[in-house]
Amino acid sequence: MAALYEGFTLCGLVQTQNASDSPIQGIELDGDSDHAVVTDSTRSVTLYKVSDQKPLGSWTVKQGQLLTCPAVFNFQTKEYVVVSDNKVIRVWKDEDLNLDKAFKATVTADVWRVHSAPGGEPVVLFQRGAVRFLDSLLSAPQQPVEDVLSEEEVIRWSTNIVAEEQHFVLFTTEQKGECCLYVQRLNPNTLQKYRLEREDSGASPLSFSASLQDKHLNLLYLYPNGCVYQSVVAARGYVGLEGVQALPRSLRLMVPVGEGELGAASAVALDEAHVAVVGVPHPSARTGKDFLCIWNTNFQTLQAGKEMAGRIHGQVWCYLGKLFVSHGKALSVIPYECQKSSLASALGKLRHTGLAVSKSSVAVPSWNTLLHGDQPQGPTKIVETRKSKLSRKSQSAQALTVEQVLELIKTGPVDEVQREVEALVSRGDAQDLQLSVGQLACHLVARSQAETAFYTPVALAQLVQTQFLCHSVCPGLLLLSLEHKDYFLCQLCLQLFPDIPEVVTCACLKTFISVPDGDVEMVSLEPDSVSFMEGLVGARGGQQNGFSPPLFEEDSCDTNHQPKPPQDKKNHTLQLEACPVGLHKAVLLNEVLQTPYSDNFLLPHLKDLDTQQVILFLQYLQFVYLKYSQDVYTQTPGLRSPTMTQIIDWVCLLLDAHFTVLVMAPDAKGLLSNLQSFVKSQVKLFSELGKIESSLQELHKMKLSKDISQYSIEVIELF
Repeated sequence: MAALYEGFTLCGLVQTQNASDSPIQGIELDGDSDHAVVTDSTRSVTLYKVSDQKPLGSWTVKQGQLLTCPAVFNFQTKEYVVVSDNKVIRVWKDEDLNLDKAFKATVTADVWRVHSAPGGEPVVLFQRGAVRFLDSLLSAPQQPVEDVLSEEEVIRWSTNIVAEEQHFVLFTTEQKGECCLYVQRLNPNTLQKYRLEREDSGASPLSFSASLQDKHLNLLYLYPNGCVYQSVVAARGYVGLEGVQALPRSLRLMVPVGEGELGAASAVALDEAHVAVVGVPHPSARTGKDFLCIWNTNFQTLQAGKEMAGRIHGQVWCYLGKLFVSHGKALSVIPYECQKSSLASALGKLRHTGLAVSKSSVAVPSWNTLLHGDQPQGPTKIVETRKSKLSRKSQSAQALTVEQVLELIKTGPVDEVQREVEALVSRGDAQDLQLSVGQLACHLVARSQAETAFYTPVALAQLVQTQFLCHSVCPGLLLLSLEHKDYFLCQLCLQLFPDIPEVVTCACLKTFISVPDGDVEMVSLEPDSVSFMEGLVGARGGQQNGFSPPLFEEDSCDTNHQPKPPQDKKNHTLQLEACPVGLHKAVLLNEVLQTPYSDNFLLPHLKDLDTQQVILFLQYLQFVYLKYSQDVYTQTPGLRSPTMTQIIDWVCLLLDAHFTVLVMAPDAKGLLSNLQSFVKSQVKLFSELGKIESSLQELHKMKLSKDISQYSIEVIELF
């Protein structure tokens, strides 16, 4: 979820002579988080206190001089830096009243931007692509500056990122419709150039923003057609490569553009799941592209929107929970809030189902419930008697509030914490729980991670069973349950969390496949999933009605194969073997099979499995596949179980990730041979279906006879 709160005007804007130019060059923060340094498009730099919209200082260059890049704050020396007339670098402090009397130095090449960030030394980016540290440049202003860009290549945008003792300068260029990204790494000094993919229309991006997420540089850019793309460059272990590298991109968001394309628009990433876009139409508004909107990129949903009066200049800055937007004759500051996203919260439809869910009957969330608000039908209803109502009413006066429970979690003993969380969940209203469950879970997980002796499995399981929790709201919960070998809680999370990342899914798989069977056989797991495996393992293999399906015959893909003697047939049919893993381990593996994933994200993490783990998992998949294919087990409706498609998909993924290793492993020879027969059987099946495809199509074209009694025989001729 995300929200835009009531904003306020920080300052007025002076309109430029050219209506297409923005009245602001840039906004930066200084050492105080409540201070903003605003540089206008002509001659002035003003320091504002944001909370009460008061100017604390203003500095102006002489008439005839122009500020050519935004002023920044040097966090190391507590000074301000700006560039006038492209080549004159000016440095001053708060107490300086006149820029002409402040320090200034003239350099030998035109400056594009000065960038500064906490924890790093300011850097100067020249218009021809060279980068210098500010201190070294000011110590020798007349030093020669090389040309990095080609003759017609111009810079369109730039920024710098400082994190984990690494310093990056990123800038994009344009030349004859081709856009490139340069990544300049400092200490050591390396430069890499990437070519951005071109749009079919040939249009260039309207805006760029960059951030560091999970040790990767993320570039977000908006096109006039409303497409918001993301490109990722590795930050850790970055090595300068020769030549221009192609930069892959992924479509994160498709913003509705209304009539025509976007003009003055800009997008900035707020966190991993939310993007703020200004200068776009609101989907519910008829006309106009003067809205500021927050979109959830994970689920493509509009979270908040606000109309901005006056002409949009296509500029938005994001600092410390506030958006700075220039529009009309004002610079507005709009506070915002983004919560960790889940599908239900993104759609505004967290469920309000019954809260009392027993361990023996866990309701599995469905897409229909999340998207359409369908209520799951349970076999029983909870009837609240008059006595229980009175009892609960008398206890409510002594019950702790959510805030008090959160405080108790910080220092209270395990038993007391679990008791109070249970009481809070049992008496809580659905609307209240929707907001508090995430906070409770995060506090419990945080203390469990800090104190190894503190762990509340019952309380955590109850919070998960409310179905108001998901992985993105409390990302440490599932990994914590793995650490404590709480396999029941792991199973609940895998069943009820629709947004588990692939790296966590693979961590669960690695844990489950490695744990000894004896360690999990005594664990209490969800009964329906256990019942399914008991039925599957207990089913006996064999022929049905004297027919052994050709699905498992080794040469079944040969269309013109010769009949074989009956006595040899048993040698060419795969025989069912015992389940290669224990019953409860199989239940946990089934939960992994049913967890949603993306092939591209899951495949790299599967490579972390060792050969023996892969072979054991493939053997289990083969066992389940054989059971399903030979139809020796009739599944009971309602039991949670993996589908045939999920099994085949996982077999393919494992083979893709480990095929070379498996070919060289002697233990996998027989297994690969059996899997090859699976592929042959599928080829044979689709070949036979293709033969009757035209006949089946003719059946749809035939008109049904109206004179059909309760019993009839109709002859259909197919040509």
